[in-house]
Amino acid sequence: MRVRIATSADAAAIARIYNQGIEDRIGTFETDLRTEAMIASWFDGIHPIVVVEHEGEIIAYASTSSYRERACYAGIAEFSVYVRRDWRGRGAGHLALSHLMRESKAAGFWKLVSRIFVENVASRRLMQRLGFREVGIYEKHGQLDGVWRDVVIVEYLFAV
Repeated sequence: MRVRIATSADAAAIARIYNQGIEDRIGTFETDLRTEAMIASWFDGIHPIVVVEHEGEIIAYASTSSYRERACYAGIAEFSVYVRRDWRGRGAGHLALSHLMRESKAAGFWKLVSRIFVENVASRRLMQRLGFREVGIYEKHGQLDGVWRDVVIVEYLFAV
């Protein structure tokens, strides 16, 4: 496996992986599948995105996005990490997120935040291994398929 900075040319592969996460209902409240064009809009030159490849195929990605619009939050980024179904549990997510953390710090971010479904044990374990802190739980944060879901808030603070 090798990690690299993603480009807009990777948008179709990223969309396929993200759509698996949407379909599996384990990592996002989203229910509408994403298109290549939707993913291409993520490439804003500010928020790092990385991909993990194996034998030329993208098997995982980690991305950052804007946390809030207010200027005081400019150094905080939301992040996501998704792994292709057939590669889950094999270290690709760890590789993607650890590299995204380095790229985010280099880009000037001082904090990464996300929310994880409380029952997503694999993601919570990954966050713990990489030094993320579980800040708390948002109860009934949103509904997915008519069911209220709780999420764990995680954060990682870079040394500033």
